[in-house]
Amino acid sequence: MKVLLLRPHPGNEQFGLGPFFRVEPLGLEYIGAALLAQGHSVTIADLRFRPKVATWLRRVRPGVVGISCLHALEYDRVVKTAREVRRALPESFIFVGGHAAMACCEPLEDDAIDAICMDDGEEVVPALMDILQKGGTPGRAPALRIRTKEGWINTPPLVERTSLDLVPLPARNLVDRHRSGYHCLLFKPVWLIETARGCPFRCSFCSVWQLYGRSYRERSIAAVVEDFATTGDSIFVADDLFWNNPPRSLELAEALKKGGVYKRWILVQTRTDIISRRPGLLEAWRPLAKDFDIFLGFEFASDKGLAGIAKDAGIRESLKAVRTARSLGYGINGNFLIDPDWAEDDFRELWDFVAEHGLQRSGFTLLTPLPGTELYRKSADRLAGAEWSDFDMHHLLWEPKLGAKRFLELYAETWRRSILNTSGDKSLLDWIRQVRPSQIPYIIRVLWRTQKMMKPGTYLSEYRKNCKKSQA
Repeated sequence: MKVLLLRPHPGNEQFGLGPFFRVEPLGLEYIGAALLAQGHSVTIADLRFRPKVATWLRRVRPGVVGISCLHALEYDRVVKTAREVRRALPESFIFVGGHAAMACCEPLEDDAIDAICMDDGEEVVPALMDILQKGGTPGRAPALRIRTKEGWINTPPLVERTSLDLVPLPARNLVDRHRSGYHCLLFKPVWLIETARGCPFRCSFCSVWQLYGRSYRERSIAAVVEDFATTGDSIFVADDLFWNNPPRSLELAEALKKGGVYKRWILVQTRTDIISRRPGLLEAWRPLAKDFDIFLGFEFASDKGLAGIAKDAGIRESLKAVRTARSLGYGINGNFLIDPDWAEDDFRELWDFVAEHGLQRSGFTLLTPLPGTELYRKSADRLAGAEWSDFDMHHLLWEPKLGAKRFLELYAETWRRSILNTSGDKSLLDWIRQVRPSQIPYIIRVLWRTQKMMKPGTYLSEYRKNCKKSQA
């Protein structure tokens, strides 16, 4: 069968670090590999690039269309895309999957959509395709939410979670046409790699641990080495919790060295307490890339703030992790959460913390209740009237304690103290010196877009516009 897998444009990228991060649709590549193994004809179209969906539908004429939904802000865009597909190909079977679809499927229950994947797509979709190809009833496939004449129903869940080693490595060739457009920070093109899936922790603002029941699955050393060896020179490891298994992490580092697999740049994500407790991990991994960055979720600048989100780690671990990583030559990128219930002193506490410890390479996002999280359930009453497109972690979803005007002034000031402010410590010329001549237009374009985050009026106009919508 002909299958078209779509990565929609998220729609709302006017704020935040979106311009700095555009990575390949790894989940679709995993599904694509599984379907190719079944003998299907598979096309992946990343709609963040040209052409538009109508062109892809004419080119491929698929019988089945899958649409990814990774984040809550994409719900409306995904439904709009599904409706466009339905109008063009009314007989096609349309399914949706991805992190946000699994976390909260109700916004996707639209007449244009036939099914929603409620578990890992590389296992659910091949089972669904096998049934469709034989002319069977989609409701016989596992882990789906199916649209029926009587309404939406769930099919039985997967019997057990599949070993990641039974999942074929991603079919990266399916996005070769877009490869030059995938980038992270100053590096392009960038390849996305997954070595493990899940998280055993319980942060209240995160849904990963709930989707996977606090489980943590790993690929074998051999499979990961193969994935590293067959990708490009700059990679972003998508694991939510890199280095979580210290013995395996050390074994993997040694296997990569033995295989002569070294990179120009690597970016990983992990927790501060993992680094602070096991510095030997960082010593083992540092030689594997010329530049090696770590993304850390600092979240708050006080133990009180961290306790409020069930982080299960404190400021002491954060600072020790930063010192350890820097001593070994790692770059530190992080993120802090800004609570709409903050007072002015909370902002100043954050500013002092960032300045004292040199954390200006951090990002600053609003504490946003994302579907599927404990925070979302607790905040349900405050979210009435909020639009999904505003769940980008940079839009206010309710009136902050300080009032919108003052809060957004302080929020913009927080961004002005970051490394992204080209009128601050790092000028536009400093940024340009870090990239190849061919990448100068890219870095100028990205930085031009991020400067609006330093302007409170931009945020405030968005907030007032949304207030008028909710009152209409």
